[in-house]
Amino acid sequence: MSATLITALVAGVAPATSAFATPAPATATAASHAAAEAPVAPSPDMEGVTAALNAAMANGAPGAMARFTGPEGVRSRTAGVQDRVSGAPMDIHSRFRIGSVSKTFSTVVLLQLVQEGKLELDASVNTYLPGLLPDDRITVRHLLTHRSGLADYTNAMFEHTVPGFEAVRNRVFSYQELVDLSLSEPRTTEPGVSYKYSNANFVVVGMLIEKATGRPVSDAYERRIFEPLKLRKTSYVHPDTRIKGAHVRGYLHPDEDGGALVDSTEQTVSWAQSAGAVISSPADLNTFTSALMRGRLLSPAMMDAMTTVTPTDTTNTRFYGLGLRRYDLSCGTRVYGHTGTVQGFYTYTFSTRDGSRSLSAMANTSNHGAANTALGGTLEAAFCGKKPAAAASRAAASPTAGDVTSLPAERDLPERY
Repeated sequence: MSATLITALVAGVAPATSAFATPAPATATAASHAAAEAPVAPSPDMEGVTAALNAAMANGAPGAMARFTGPEGVRSRTAGVQDRVSGAPMDIHSRFRIGSVSKTFSTVVLLQLVQEGKLELDASVNTYLPGLLPDDRITVRHLLTHRSGLADYTNAMFEHTVPGFEAVRNRVFSYQELVDLSLSEPRTTEPGVSYKYSNANFVVVGMLIEKATGRPVSDAYERRIFEPLKLRKTSYVHPDTRIKGAHVRGYLHPDEDGGALVDSTEQTVSWAQSAGAVISSPADLNTFTSALMRGRLLSPAMMDAMTTVTPTDTTNTRFYGLGLRRYDLSCGTRVYGHTGTVQGFYTYTFSTRDGSRSLSAMANTSNHGAANTALGGTLEAAFCGKKPAAAASRAAASPTAGDVTSLPAERDLPERY
């Protein structure tokens, strides 16, 4: 992503409360987080966010949008259309599939269960799901950090993007079927040795949630997160294929260059479930990440565990904790959240560690990595502000590993384009 596309927004979000959270009032520790990251928040520059959205469109997305909240209020921008047939413009209030951002929701539920003594992070998964996995060394923590070594079954499932998608569009899987698909492939690493992203990890997380609660994972999401935070446009939709109410339509690029886009809006997302079947809106995602970072969903000890990260690559800008990504931006600001890819949708939702500033951005396409990388440019625009002209010119001429948005987007699903 060219640094000439990078600028900023700043705004605010109302606090939310949860009956399931251990409140974390403002403390010296919270204050030190804010002071260490950004002594003075940058001034908003909406042009940079708009440029990033337009760049996503230039790289194949029919439309894109971003919403930022911070101390000065809410700033949002939209571009393009959310429905190619009707021509309806992108609407910041519309719902969409958030893909792997669902993993952070699943992690919050599981960590609440840890707080309640129903699970232990460093216990073997087989303690709770006897005989499920072939290695007793795989722990609950290994699942949340993508260090279990369980193969990602989606690599084979979507080796050919559109045919693979159409084969599962209306299919309903059991959790066990998805685990079996993973176990039919060689493991990628010894437990705990290295990071290797796999949707199979969060399928098992869903199984653990259901075993510990005795209820469907949808019930846990609803009671523990959606209702307490009043996330009116957020839901776990499985196996229904529809997105109710005003929503964005998603468009999947085929593997063949120049091929027609495939409307992928309606699907069960049963191939993902607790790894990626949540639907939400920009405002709800802002509320969720901000409330999470402010300690309104988890205890301070659980937040420390969740935000303890290890690198995902060699750039020293990208890290993973427990169901949570951390990106270190060029201005020194650290943001926490997750990326999401599901057929037809790319999503970014991130917040500063103190929860004072949050960004949600979406482009309605997938299997087109350049669009995903371009959309990632909203992070620098939102959190770092407008760069001086000289610095922007230098960055455009010679992107560095220190700028996370100069790197190709991380992939939550296999992509061929």
